[in-house]
Amino acid sequence: MDKSALRLPNDRWKPLEIAFWLLPVASYFLFPDYLVLVSQIMIVGLFALSLDLILGYAGIVSLGHAAFFGLGAYTAGLLSVHGWGEPISGVLAAAIVAGIVGFIVSFLVVRGQDLARLMVTLGIGLMLFEAANKAAFITGGVDGLSGMATGKLFGVFEFDLYGKTAFWYSFGVLFLLFVVLRRLVNSPFGMSLRGIREGGRRMPAIGANVDRRLKAIFTIGAAVAGVAGALLAQTTQFVGLDVLGFPRSAELLIMLVLGGTGRLYGALIGAAVFMVAQDKISGLDPAYWQFYIGLFLVLIVLFARGGIMGGAEKIFARFKPKEPA
Repeated sequence: MDKSALRLPNDRWKPLEIAFWLLPVASYFLFPDYLVLVSQIMIVGLFALSLDLILGYAGIVSLGHAAFFGLGAYTAGLLSVHGWGEPISGVLAAAIVAGIVGFIVSFLVVRGQDLARLMVTLGIGLMLFEAANKAAFITGGVDGLSGMATGKLFGVFEFDLYGKTAFWYSFGVLFLLFVVLRRLVNSPFGMSLRGIREGGRRMPAIGANVDRRLKAIFTIGAAVAGVAGALLAQTTQFVGLDVLGFPRSAELLIMLVLGGTGRLYGALIGAAVFMVAQDKISGLDPAYWQFYIGLFLVLIVLFARGGIMGGAEKIFARFKPKEPA
């Protein structure tokens, strides 16, 4: 038996991880004209992380995760429109609102299996989308929520058109939450989630309360999605109805498939690859860029099981020296 399979996850930071987090810092100085795009990638990466928690680690399939992203965006946006533009408290409020709704929805989600979960999450997403559309006097409807004015970060740093403050703000929130989530998935709680994903019917035999754990991770995932939505609203100072739309949930699943589920870094890499490819390919071929994205997705599924991260792990495993038995 492979001894590595018996080891608990190592919580120490590897050199490759440190290098990964230095890349955004380097991009700030190397690509000053792309700060807005990099900020958007980090925000969407955080959104993808929230789905990876419930899909990659707990095995809960969702087609309506954009509902919590949109709730966070509208929470921060409405606070700003009504005179409360302080960004940190806006993010916290968005996390609380999205987390509460996620907790309520979790009671419906954990009762079903994969198909039922798909329908429940999709239904919740569609209902919130139509509710926001009907309540145009509050949300702005199809015209979007405008008139936002995000206050200075820590009362000092103003959000500028070049995206410098938005860049460091998005990077700081993403990194802090990633550290917390990384610790969470490597804890006994995180290990129990993997056990539920691989064989949920066996977990009660060792005293694990499956429903309680699934509700907890679904609530956490919803809250993190709300934070991502709030970041988008605050950095762009606009909230459109599309933040609640089904296409955003579908794109999120594509990002996870590209990067690889159940790895955290896969969510970040998948989001970066998808958004950069979308930006570059749509510039070259605005009419048919989705064809090339679809082709790339098919190639990843066929030749890199487990996404980009899964393919990279297999390549490294081939060149890694075998440990003595």
